[in-house]
Parts: sequence; C-alpha cells; structure tokens
Amino acid sequence: MSKNNISFILHKPQLSENIGACARAMKNFNFQKMIVVDPKPIYPNDKILATSVGAKNIINKSKNYNNLENAIKNVDLVIATSARFRNKNIKHIQLEDLKKIDYKKKVAFLFGSEASGLSNNEISYANYTLQIPTNQEFKSLNLSHSLVIIAQVVHSVINSKVSSFKKSKKVKSASKKDILSMFNLCIKNLEDIGFFKPKEKKPKMLENLRNIFYRMELSSKETRILSSVFASLGKKR
Repeated sequence: MSKNNISFILHKPQLSENIGACARAMKNFNFQKMIVVDPKPIYPNDKILATSVGAKNIINKSKNYNNLENAIKNVDLVIATSARFRNKNIKHIQLEDLKKIDYKKKVAFLFGSEASGLSNNEISYANYTLQIPTNQEFKSLNLSHSLVIIAQVVHSVINSKVSSFKKSKKVKSASKKDILSMFNLCIKNLEDIGFFKPKEKKPKMLENLRNIFYRMELSSKETRILSSVFASLGKKR
C-alpha cells in the first residue's frame, strides 16, 4: 500500500484559509496529492500559501481542474464525504470501513464546498459516500477538519499494513477514465435514438446512469467489452 495512490479533492472550495489548512493537514500525515476543482478564490494565492505554513510544496504541486469529471479521470475509487445520508443506491460507509479499501488502487477522497457540500449530481461520480460521526444536532464540519480526520484514519490503516481483500493479480481494475469513456459512448448512442425524453429530465437521468456505472467495480476488460457492445448497438441503427 502506498500513500502515493491517495489524493484529496476539494470541490469548489470557497475560502483560501481552508485550502491552506487542508494542505497543512495532509502534510501532517504525509499525504502529497491535492486536487482543486473550480475554486472560488484565485488559485493559488498568498493567503493560501500563508495558511499552509510548511505545506507550500503541496499547494505548488497540486492540480487545478475546471470540472469534477476531468479531476477523477485517473482515479480508480472515489469516496465522497457527506454529512447527509443520501437516498441513493450507493454504498454508504463509515470511518471504520476505510480499512477495507484497497489502497493499491488510486483512491480519491472528495470534499464539497463549505457552503453547500456535494450535490447528488456530484455524488453520482463516487463509488462510496462516507459519513463522519458527529453530534446529530450539529453535523457540519469545517472542510479542513473533515480532511484531517480522514487523513489520520487512512494514515493509521496504511501504517498498520491491514491486508485488503484478495483479487487475482491478473485482473486490472478499470480506471475512472475507462469508465468515463464507456459511459460517454453509451450516452451518445442513447442521445442518437432520442432516449432522453422529456429533455428537462435528462440531467436526472444522467445522474442515475452515472450512479450505476461509477459504483460498479469493473475490470478494464469488462469496460472494453461493454464499450464494444455500445459501439455495435450504435452501428446497427
């Protein structure tokens, strides 16, 4: 297991101080990969760097994307943090379940904006949602506080060398990029046959389809097979 496989994604962060504090929290537990998606402040800026204290290197090496889809292309598993339980067909896990995650894969922890958290549409890109147990009457955690709790737990799991579930070494898991390519091919064919009717329901339908594809633990071979199926269906028309 390697910490190089783990990244922390800040989706639409609003405050420079929180971004800097997240970088500092990551360095406390020797994590290096920060991804920032559509930040509100100019990124990076002096306030972010000042708040990060000794973790400026994490800010300087971080990646900045305009949208979540591009941010997760090279990730295998996305774990979205949420204070709310979602009535979605998605695996909901707790902190103790993090020891069951296969950290040989590329794992990303996704955090929402300080004001609104993650929408159901953004959650649809995740394999799991993670709730941090808190006071039921005051669930909201500061962004950097959420990150440092998860970073500490994952740090402990990796250092304890807990063995993950076994799978044949010959089976290569599909990356988010593989799944996204397959998903987009499916959507194109569905659009060509006028599947998305009425038009105003299309965003919700896409969200539901994404929930199905993104939570499946497909292999690279399986995604290639499904891509071939979708491509063949397109040619038959």
